[in-house]
Amino acid sequence: MQSAPAVATRGRPREFCTEAALAAALGVFWAKGYDGASMADLTAAMGITKPSLYAAFGNKEQLFHRALDLYGAEKMAYTRDALKQPTARAVAEHLMRGAVVAQTSTSDPKGCLGVISATACGAEAESIRGHIIERRAAAHAALVERFRAAQRDGDLAPGADPEGLAQYLYAMLQGMAVQAGSGATRTDLDRVVDIGLMMWPSR
Repeated sequence: MQSAPAVATRGRPREFCTEAALAAALGVFWAKGYDGASMADLTAAMGITKPSLYAAFGNKEQLFHRALDLYGAEKMAYTRDALKQPTARAVAEHLMRGAVVAQTSTSDPKGCLGVISATACGAEAESIRGHIIERRAAAHAALVERFRAAQRDGDLAPGADPEGLAQYLYAMLQGMAVQAGSGATRTDLDRVVDIGLMMWPSR
């Protein structure tokens, strides 16, 4: 009696590393923004075909969200570390110095992925812009709460404005990201941070 033939598994096994492909996609989005990154750019950088991209990551928007998660986990760790600093001024300095290092890295595109994509999005990518704004709002709220805690602890003067300080820092960070994208060096941006810290309210 003959044995039944083996049942073939459906589909072909993936022949690429999804982690490496996602990192490559992040590089494209970071360099060109969401709108500027075409499917041809993405598949070429990732070394895969369109069908493989769709099968592994979904559509372009879903791929961007995955890339944004990777960016937050790997490139923005300094923002989480900043909130753990012992004083409000140390929080501000850690945040700005970390941004300078990240935005002027020689191994990554210049500037900030969130700023690049939020400012470049057209009407067809409004959901991307909205998602970036939501993430920024959550980070902003955490920073405001950290400054309020500093005020309660006596580290910030009673008359200091935690909301205004957080807005000031984000304006600095976004401005530095734009400058980094336009070719500003680490030395240039460190000078900006030095001056920004001179404006920090003393106790």
